[in-house]
Amino acid sequence: MAFTSQAHNYNYLSSLHLSDGIATTRSGRRRAPTVAVRCKMAGTTTEYEEGQLEMPKWAGETPLSRLVGAMVSFKPLYSLLKLGARQVLISTAEKKNIQWREMTRKILQSDVHKEMDTILNPSIQYPDYYLSPFHAYDEGNLSWLAAAEAEPATMSMVFRAVPTASSVEEANEIVRGNWLRAIEQQHQQYSDNSTIRDILDVGCSVGVSTRFLADKFPSANVTGLDLSPYFLAVAQFKEKNSGHPRKNIVGWIHANGENTGLPSQSFDVVSISLVFHECPERAIVAIVNEAFRLLRPGGTIALMDQAVRNDGTQELSPVLFTLLKSTEPYLDEFYLTDLNGSLKEAGFINIQTVLTDSRHMTMTATVPPR
Repeated sequence: MAFTSQAHNYNYLSSLHLSDGIATTRSGRRRAPTVAVRCKMAGTTTEYEEGQLEMPKWAGETPLSRLVGAMVSFKPLYSLLKLGARQVLISTAEKKNIQWREMTRKILQSDVHKEMDTILNPSIQYPDYYLSPFHAYDEGNLSWLAAAEAEPATMSMVFRAVPTASSVEEANEIVRGNWLRAIEQQHQQYSDNSTIRDILDVGCSVGVSTRFLADKFPSANVTGLDLSPYFLAVAQFKEKNSGHPRKNIVGWIHANGENTGLPSQSFDVVSISLVFHECPERAIVAIVNEAFRLLRPGGTIALMDQAVRNDGTQELSPVLFTLLKSTEPYLDEFYLTDLNGSLKEAGFINIQTVLTDSRHMTMTATVPPR
């Protein structure tokens, strides 16, 4: 794959239809415009652009959104939706040659549970929202099954974001590649010290994003932080058994991203990837404020998540968006949250947003230098 740009291997485009109106959030603030990424894959050029709507018709406080919400809240129907969502995820993955069941079996039958002894922080108090069912798991992220299935689910996600990709690796070149390049460009452009020494990956899950960060910035000390000790145990187990020696060992911390307990100004980059759509607004604001505290002057925050105004998000079929909302209890709250405004209120400057694939955006910002 080649990205078309002289300076950074990829090219930002001005968004279309911005004159048609900028989205207004629940707080009344206007959403910042988003720019798109043009990339070439297998000889073709793909442009990811904003949709016409402020957000999908099935999200937020629209009549359709309320109807879907009422359906999801009806327990007998919710149970069917949850089962359907799970079957769609697994069948979609296996049609793309992702060995979901086999990957899950290998984790569950391994010695991964032994990692819990070095991971678990017994003093953790889980916030109420984290104890809700997520992703068709009644225990949410606090189970071995959820942890074992997290990586094949992530692989399936990148295929859905780049349906024309011939492999997971090719899809990741776009989904993860654009995200990583956005971080690199932001830090090089706006930090007084472009050297990245310490990276914190908040909400790291089973370490997929953490390993991408460690590969991209091999000289940095990279740490993954998550609320689920099950996810962290899998992350540590997979890193130990990867056969991929690193200059710096990746660290794992069981903590709450809203209040990590880590020293102030101890990181150059804080990454929060595919986390906020699983959080209520109060948690999003708290995590952003904590990231500002943790970053050194000139440090970079990077948020990668679902793009509210993206064509790929807005054009989901009724079946798919109903299944999606049945497994994501805080999705509407995420779509109504003004991330740009939250970053500004925390103190961040130089806020940039790009569409990094057909369904996701990356938002980067900087802590003011001294």
